Amino acid sequence: MALGAVSAAVLAIGGGTLSLLSPGLDGGRLSAGARELFVAIGRAMLEGSLPSDVRGSTAALAGLIERIDALQAALPPHAQAELSQLLSLLASSPGRHALAGLSTPWPQATVAEIQDALQSMRTSGISLRQQAYHALHDIVGGAYFSDAQTWGRIGYPGPVKI
Repeated sequence: MALGAVSAAVLAIGGGTLSLLSPGLDGGRLSAGARELFVAIGRAMLEGSLPSDVRGSTAALAGLIERIDALQAALPPHAQAELSQLLSLLASSPGRHALAGLSTPWPQATVAEIQDALQSMRTSGISLRQQAYHALHDIVGGAYFSDAQTWGRIGYPGPVKI
């Protein structure tokens, strides 16, 4: 328990410091590092739901990033600040290692490496790592599947017309 509290404090301080140097949100939009992070996480979380061809997959991930950008812009300022800190931390090498347990940079990591890192976060005994996983999961899943064009790939016919 004490280790978890100390880890959370260290990560919170580190995230705050990193967000001053390289924010996750820059000028009200996702920073370049945050975009790379979400593309990588999107590849891993949405495997099997993305189009199988490279062009289609690239377009689907670009649409995902735009919807995530719109989502974060609609958040209240305090939530934007927290998200910016999380993204700053995960986009940095020390934060990626500490929070995700991933040694390879996000753009170069394989889908399997990212899935393993996300699973490690999800099942971690440190609540901060679990919370970070759930935030990423909800943001990616919500933003991706909010586009009706994604529904057919998973066999969802859409809402029932009343």
